[in-house]
Amino acid sequence: MDANINAEGSRLTPGRFAIYTLLVLVALYYLAPLYVMVTTSLKTLDQIREGNLLDFPLQPTTAAWGKAWATACTGVRCEGLQPYFWNSVKMVIPAVLLSSLIGSLNGYVLAHWRFRGSNVVFTALMVGCFIPFQVVILPMARLLGMAELANTTSGLVVVHIIYGVAFTTLFFRNYYVSVPEELVNAARIDGAGFFTIYRRIIFPLSLPIFMVCFIWQFTQIWNDFLFGVVFGGSDAQPVTVALNNLVNTSTGVTEYNVNMAAAIIAALPTLVLYMVAGKYFVRGLTAGAVKG
Repeated sequence: MDANINAEGSRLTPGRFAIYTLLVLVALYYLAPLYVMVTTSLKTLDQIREGNLLDFPLQPTTAAWGKAWATACTGVRCEGLQPYFWNSVKMVIPAVLLSSLIGSLNGYVLAHWRFRGSNVVFTALMVGCFIPFQVVILPMARLLGMAELANTTSGLVVVHIIYGVAFTTLFFRNYYVSVPEELVNAARIDGAGFFTIYRRIIFPLSLPIFMVCFIWQFTQIWNDFLFGVVFGGSDAQPVTVALNNLVNTSTGVTEYNVNMAAAIIAALPTLVLYMVAGKYFVRGLTAGAVKG
């Protein structure tokens, strides 16, 4: 009977064929822009001007990639894309780690250490998730100026930590609610304190939700443009700002292959991250869905 069920389940029925065909078409539709970007970045300017957008490179060359990595302009000054890329790396790593750690502690408190006004605090943090970027620009600029962090990479790290804590707290709080209260109470009876419970019980269970926060925060911070262009100085701007400056720099000839190569370089870290850790993102989102 099991063999018959498996045989029927593996049979390609007309309905299943239609579903597979639809999925393939949707996948091709979403992958088409990536194909155009990659192939255009490998073409010469002559082929781009004379050929079709979907043509495969006749003489593939990586010269545009080298030029995109080596020439990005900020104002009247042109430098390499490389320093801006590393500015983003230096900004995103500490911002992701610190905002996730702070959100983890906040979520732990709001889930298992109730205090008077905790619901008000949680509601205020939720409101923070929906505050537009533009609302915080002026007060944040004032704060960075008072702290002497304006136009620095450290200032951008502070901005992204502050703005990201609301999201990470929400993720961790909803996840930690699924940790049995009896487990925490038993540790308290045994004499364990706040940080002991967190270190011995809560933190070891937090890997799935940490992966969610890492991926979420990395994507948001790496792709941010507004905070980078407003709070980043000429030497501290992230790669997204450099990409915008490169694409909009007027040199008389629009080098589409260089622009496409630069766009892929800027998007590559998040693309690789989702390819490597995307399954952990889905698992982490569903791990705390059921309180048990």
